[in-house]
Amino acid sequence: MEHNISLITTLAGGFGLALIFGFIAEKVRLPALIGYLVAGIIIGPATPGFVADMELSSQLLEIGVMLLMFGVGLHFSLDDLLSVKKIALPGAVVQMGLATVLGMAIAMWWGWSFGAGLVFGISLSCASTVVLLKALESRGILDSMNGRIAVGWLVVEDLATVMVLVLLPPLAGVLGGTEVEGASANSLWYSLGKTLVLVAGFIAMMLVAGRRILPWMLMQVAKTGSRELFTLAVIASAIGLAYGAAALFQVSFALGAFFAGMVMRESDLSHRAAEESLPLRDAFAVLFFVSVGMLFDPLVLIQEPLYVLAVVAIIIVGKSLAAAALVLAFRYPLNTAFTVAASLAQIGEFSFILAGLGFSLGLLPQEGVSLVLAGALISIALNPAVFSLIKPFKELALRRSAFARRLEFREDPLAVLPTSTERKYLEGQVVVVGCGRVGWRIIRTLGQRNIPFVVVEQNRERVEKIRSQGLVAVSGDSADPATLIQAHIADAAMLVIATPDPLNVLRMVEIARTLNPDIEIVIRTHSAEAVEIFRKQELGQVFFDEEELARGMKAYILSKFAPAAPAAHEQGQAG
Repeated sequence: MEHNISLITTLAGGFGLALIFGFIAEKVRLPALIGYLVAGIIIGPATPGFVADMELSSQLLEIGVMLLMFGVGLHFSLDDLLSVKKIALPGAVVQMGLATVLGMAIAMWWGWSFGAGLVFGISLSCASTVVLLKALESRGILDSMNGRIAVGWLVVEDLATVMVLVLLPPLAGVLGGTEVEGASANSLWYSLGKTLVLVAGFIAMMLVAGRRILPWMLMQVAKTGSRELFTLAVIASAIGLAYGAAALFQVSFALGAFFAGMVMRESDLSHRAAEESLPLRDAFAVLFFVSVGMLFDPLVLIQEPLYVLAVVAIIIVGKSLAAAALVLAFRYPLNTAFTVAASLAQIGEFSFILAGLGFSLGLLPQEGVSLVLAGALISIALNPAVFSLIKPFKELALRRSAFARRLEFREDPLAVLPTSTERKYLEGQVVVVGCGRVGWRIIRTLGQRNIPFVVVEQNRERVEKIRSQGLVAVSGDSADPATLIQAHIADAAMLVIATPDPLNVLRMVEIARTLNPDIEIVIRTHSAEAVEIFRKQELGQVFFDEEELARGMKAYILSKFAPAAPAAHEQGQAG
């Protein structure tokens, strides 16, 4: 009996070669993903020997995107998304517009048509969510302020790209491509209106019904005590809802999975769900990079080296400069600007889809598709190096450029405490770093017990909201000594680190102990490895696992402050 084992051979070839070349890459001090890309090139149709099933690989790629976006949603609440809307929405739209113009300009200089240039430019403007997530996760900054801005930015890009994919077929004839049957001005407006209604309907359904049903369902499965059923419920929710979103609401798989994870985050079991799905997410992330490598034809590097160089320059230099300038225009620090710039210095899955659609509609030449794929592979391979340059580039800029120093240390009313701040917030107070879901619970508890506190938060919009409620807050990077000094850390009684960023935690503790050796420190983390490190170094009281995290942190803080709270309050009144 003959068996069709194309799926097995594709998985065996992809995983096997990815392991070998990923190991070699790590041994020569290169990121493992470069090895995964090389493995894809080897089993792709552009090289001799074994060729994996391209159709199956593209579907495996989509599954990887679904699971990764679902994982991001589990760590990204609606509040996180809304908290960065003022920078993510205009930033993503303007940056995509500038990148599109750059791509159009160079394409038309090459002699391509306006329509070809437009599709080419848009393809270069949208970054890969998968590459971004792997970069942020590997550096432990996915849950940081910079990570939330970058993810929110890409969510807006994904939504904009969905609109482009819907509108491109009706516009193909006008742009010089193959006219789609029945395309007209009326059909264009109909497509636009239909898409907006469907996307709005999907988001509303997920936020209203999904926020109640998914957490309840997960809790019921968890009560059975079966680990297999719990894992199955998580994976079925991710893939099932992503498919349903695409089939019923014409939303991309990635966005469907992202919103599924975001509403499941409302469950107390969200972190267990993230842990249970992690091995499968990592496995399919490897297949994503292998699939990208399979699409690449190395001959384009020999036939059109200058064109490839120009495309890579637009992706890495042009997009990054535009993103950095926009972030600085919103008065965020250099570190945030450089992190967002590095996050967008690559292209990926949506770029392939757009280029393929443009080619099928007769808008983009085959050469354009090859250049987009070349730009994607090279920019993905270089992205870890771009991220590694953030710290030295920032230090160099501050050392050599007076303009950079003015940007970093410019006057900002939100970065300093008002002169009218009462003395009780300047001595013996609690300094709370981070105002996410856990941070808000702690702040509410402190306010109810009349325990004075100062909030340190990098998100300017959140600081504005906190101050509008009559509370005391400072905007800035909590790992910067100047920010903690503004919060009067030298005279504080306790430092509560409610942001799970392990890299910044070590820096914050070092600064706090230098300025105030006797300060009490309470730390939050999502990483079991970080718990061991923090406890071995005796950095302070460490809390892990969000199911009990906020409750445990609040109880510990109150045990230290509740007896002294009335006295502190009276002292503040006297001052």
